Amino acid sequence: MYLKHLHISNFKNYEENEFEFHENVNCFVGKNGSGKTNLLDAIHYLSFCKSYFSSQDIHSIRFNCDFFAIHGLFESFENKTTTKIGCVLKNGRKTMKANQKEYQKLSDHIGLFPLIMVSPYDNDIINEGSDTRRKFFDITISQFDKEYLQQLIVYQKVIQQRNQLLKQYQLGEKVDLSLLQIYNNQLIPLGSYIFEKRKQFVAAILPDFQRYYQTLSGDNETVLILYQSQLFDFEIEKGLQMYEPQDIRSTYTNFGVHKDDFTFLINERLLKQFGSQGQQKSFSLALKLAQYDYIATRKKLKPILLLDDIFDKLDNFRITHLLNMVGQHHFGQVFITDTDEARLREILDKHKILCKVVRIVGL
Repeated sequence: MYLKHLHISNFKNYEENEFEFHENVNCFVGKNGSGKTNLLDAIHYLSFCKSYFSSQDIHSIRFNCDFFAIHGLFESFENKTTTKIGCVLKNGRKTMKANQKEYQKLSDHIGLFPLIMVSPYDNDIINEGSDTRRKFFDITISQFDKEYLQQLIVYQKVIQQRNQLLKQYQLGEKVDLSLLQIYNNQLIPLGSYIFEKRKQFVAAILPDFQRYYQTLSGDNETVLILYQSQLFDFEIEKGLQMYEPQDIRSTYTNFGVHKDDFTFLINERLLKQFGSQGQQKSFSLALKLAQYDYIATRKKLKPILLLDDIFDKLDNFRITHLLNMVGQHHFGQVFITDTDEARLREILDKHKILCKVVRIVGL
């Protein structure tokens, strides 16, 4: 599937705009602040029902407006069948529709139109906290495994309920602490399932990730992703019981897969502390490309690839390897943003890549 048409209303700096896209490579060119990245974010909404950059949808509504609407027409590469996807936020309620039929749950849409974003913010996966890394891996797995997404949603809900009970008890409210065992019984199968899926995913993605890193960096360095979870040491039932006194004191659930992290190593040392800027860029880009291949293989469907501001953020060596894959049609539909149209055309011509250029003028 590829995105053929996009119509946005009151989305960020756009009032009312329509765009037609090519099935292969599309480029948004314009000055900084003109809205190039906002278009990529609108496309991201059509895949994930949310922004790539903000956790609050209200920030995506155009100033002094009370709603936004994003509509996209997707077409199949094989049989040319079309699907119209609509995302609307109005009166604080967000709805997603496919061919005018509303989803009962937004999560039912995730994974139907897979997408990978390569952004200047990707190094946050390396340098930010464990929640950022968990989010990255969870989003990836959810695009090809809907059951994982559903179990993750339920797990997070139960953790919230369990934590609320602990807080009420700490505040002196009359609560029945025996309810903790009921929550534990719900968390045991959910946490075990999430743990196994994360463990399997890291093992499966590692060879492609390491291969991409070597290609992009041109170095003989060794890189590794280590999955860290308390469940390697204790089964979840035992862990929840062991940590219960601490949970009561801290009013927080201290054991479970919501505490997981992923350690990134280069030459057996922490990438965050010892990796150069170039090594971190190669690492994060290799991770995204391995993510792309993994999803494409499992879904037998090439995700849309969004490349935001790559020519300013990546050096020529990494750009050359990335665009070689674009030119060889390794990817499906690709969107690229850049501030310099002449530079963009020169780079793409060098790699014999035909593209549709959309000039973005600040609104």
